[in-house]
Amino acid sequence: MTKREFDVLVVGELNVDLILNDIDSFPEMGKEKLARRMTLTLGSSSAIFAGNLSSLGAKVAFIGKIGQDSFGDLVIDSLREKGVDTGMIIRSGDLKTGATVVLNYGEDRAMVTHAGAMEQLSVDDISETDLNRAGHLHFSSYFLQPALHGRIHELFEKAHRLGMTTSMDPQWDPAETWQLDLGKVLPNVDVFLPNQQEFRLLTGKNDLDAALKVTENFANTIVVKQGNKGSLSWKKGRLLQVPAFLNNQVVDAIGAGDSFNAGFIYKFVQSRPLEDCQRFGNLMGAVNTTAAGGTTAFTDYENVMKIARNKFGYNE
Repeated sequence: MTKREFDVLVVGELNVDLILNDIDSFPEMGKEKLARRMTLTLGSSSAIFAGNLSSLGAKVAFIGKIGQDSFGDLVIDSLREKGVDTGMIIRSGDLKTGATVVLNYGEDRAMVTHAGAMEQLSVDDISETDLNRAGHLHFSSYFLQPALHGRIHELFEKAHRLGMTTSMDPQWDPAETWQLDLGKVLPNVDVFLPNQQEFRLLTGKNDLDAALKVTENFANTIVVKQGNKGSLSWKKGRLLQVPAFLNNQVVDAIGAGDSFNAGFIYKFVQSRPLEDCQRFGNLMGAVNTTAAGGTTAFTDYENVMKIARNKFGYNE
């Protein structure tokens, strides 16, 4: 197959995060509180994945939907700074760019999200011409994109017909209904990337072995993220546990799962063995925890590998 323009095309949600810290006390109805620090930054799991994968050296493009507003400008500028191609992102004058307000108080956190334009992205917005520009399709955050509900399998079927490899991270369901037809979706997903809790809830099983049993007849490769326990993969009945790289001085874990995905897919599109993909995914999840936010540690490949060597003793 002729080499395509991009290594990975990311389809997913886009929003900004307005983060308030050093709050006098936790918010109460009818009362005004002061926050001493404020940060406005690019949010969304899909964007963290895309930016960090691009920082590692992959050629990455993005399809999502945002508004013709200042938040949309921030999204575009932030992705471009990370080297992500934004030419296929859809901007609507009728919709607002999604935004999440995050209130941090001590170890507690409250979040309110206006989904905005991200709710309107549909399969019909993604053409075969767009898909044909990349060798791999990654999709994230199904439950935040209701216009894709019931039809996401069509996107993966189309990608496979065009010769693409595929991956999916379902992410959390805010409604906690977990309505996703895995039997219809997973046959065309080469790598399914839930965390352990998401996988149990999606399958309706409390036990991980039982959850894998549910999907064994139609899944290709399942990789379950397990935090400080590392990751577990299942492929054709073979289980592979790969231990975590532990950080004893965690700054925060925001975006660690997305960084795992970036590391895993970085190796996957190079056709590396499953164990290599998992180990590098674990490493990128750990690197993520050495700096604040989901992208700060990922400036470029050289810096990431310097952190990997100095903090975790990793050598390629």
